[in-house]
Amino acid sequence: MAAPFDLVVRGGTVIDGTGGEPREADVAVKDGRIAAVGKIAGAGREEIDARGLAVTPGFVDIHTHYDGQATWDDRFTPSSGHGVTTVLMGNCGVGFAPCRPQDRDTLIKVMEGVEDIPEIVMREGVPWNWQSFPDYLDALAARRCDIDFATQVPHAPLRVFVMGQRGVDREPATAEDMAAMSALVEEGVNAGALGFSTSRSLFHRTSEGALTPTITAAEEELTAIARGLGRAGKGVIQLLDDFADTTTEGSTEFAMLRRLVEASGRPLSFTLLDISIYPNRWQTLLREIDRANRDGLVIRGQVAARPVALLYGLELSFHPFSTCPSYRAVEGLPLAGKLARLRESPMKARLLAEEPVYRNPQMLAFMRSVANMFVLGDPPNYTPPAAERLDARAAALGIPPLEFAYDLLVGGDGRTILFHPGANYTDCSDANMAAMLRDPNTVIALGDGGAHYGLICDASYTTHALTYWMRDRKGERLPLGWTVQQLTDTPARAVGLGDRGRLSPGYKADLNVIDLDRLGVSAPHPVHNLPGGGRRLEQKAEGYRATIVGGQVTYRDGAFTGALPGRLVRGARNGPS
Repeated sequence: MAAPFDLVVRGGTVIDGTGGEPREADVAVKDGRIAAVGKIAGAGREEIDARGLAVTPGFVDIHTHYDGQATWDDRFTPSSGHGVTTVLMGNCGVGFAPCRPQDRDTLIKVMEGVEDIPEIVMREGVPWNWQSFPDYLDALAARRCDIDFATQVPHAPLRVFVMGQRGVDREPATAEDMAAMSALVEEGVNAGALGFSTSRSLFHRTSEGALTPTITAAEEELTAIARGLGRAGKGVIQLLDDFADTTTEGSTEFAMLRRLVEASGRPLSFTLLDISIYPNRWQTLLREIDRANRDGLVIRGQVAARPVALLYGLELSFHPFSTCPSYRAVEGLPLAGKLARLRESPMKARLLAEEPVYRNPQMLAFMRSVANMFVLGDPPNYTPPAAERLDARAAALGIPPLEFAYDLLVGGDGRTILFHPGANYTDCSDANMAAMLRDPNTVIALGDGGAHYGLICDASYTTHALTYWMRDRKGERLPLGWTVQQLTDTPARAVGLGDRGRLSPGYKADLNVIDLDRLGVSAPHPVHNLPGGGRRLEQKAEGYRATIVGGQVTYRDGAFTGALPGRLVRGARNGPS
């Protein structure tokens, strides 16, 4: 007699994604959907013994940049190694579609500068077998991957597609330009995009240092595009903004976001961080978000579950001396040769004395803030005490922090990684981050997988959320049921994916089986497995006993099974009827 179910996960502690209390139960899967949760009498063709283990929905990361990686790789690493089963890419207004052949170099320069993806990786890896955005979706639909993926229409390629060089030069859009962009966004979401994204941040520059095409786009242009979503009656708006005009009284930039939601009738979310150089800005923005929602305007802050970790090292994209003129003589050497030269006294003296030169002043300020850096150990500690900060350690040695940073980088095997908590760790405290996480109008996101290949490795935030906030934090911890909900159901619903994020009959059978006691992450490390031999940061986890996508086991104890059930998700999905 045939087994009635494809898979049964037996006897685990089920945390179902609704925020409720954990309970012991079996989970049965049939035809890629959850068939039943409870005491299951029928057998499965495959069974997993989950006694003593947690069983959760698969995690959903709504802020990634796998736009290129999705076209050349069948694995969405590192995200898929941390229990993530669905990602949303096309964030921050950058991506690869729509695109005419003559504009490919422009988009490559934007992605190289904004998202730290090496040029050679894109030239070798992106197939460019599309021009329109629907063409791009068709190309993605042919892919077979380890997890599900969805995308948005990004503003930068859209602007360049419509305006050509005028768009690159950030000239004002004409009425015809705006009408064309509005129509193309409507076409994109009707073809399956989950929304539209843009960037208004001065941090976002091309590899040549120019501001990206979207940063100075007028409100009139954004409103026209937003109305395209309104005509379609679907899709979300996502953006990154510096909110430079924010005061304790409010923000005129945020007022514009309100008007975009009013014009479109669509939800909007933006990156919300506690950045030390902008003290208390996050509090003002949270108040504005609350006021907007009370007025019926759905606006959310996308928040990070740990300090945003800018990583610096001799094998990574940047370090405090990488933009000094004298460093150019050694930057292309193998690590051993580089170390030999950097350990020479004359070279050290020159690099300590030189002023760095870099085309992105905001990024330069971050990479030279050595006093605020820490050494990232293994396992990594993302909330280290103030006594471990480089300025404190340098003072104890009686040397300047910059010299101490140099000695750390060239010491040992040369693989030391310096960790700069660029956001969410003001005054070496996680209190502000905790307040943002708990706010009812925020959603945990910002994994940034598929980008910042040699600078940031935050795609492991899902594992960190369960280990640090629920298990290891000194002081108040977050409830397990609530934390799982914030990684599953809440982000899924924020972007219209109502068919996943819960362990309930009819929902998509994306699950994790987790040993919470053993759950943890190792330190990120560089690997050279991108097209053209490009480098990226990888970060492994332990404690994931199984990850299941659409009813198929994709990872067992961290090892890839070879199953590729992941597909492009076209358009918003309603929950089970």
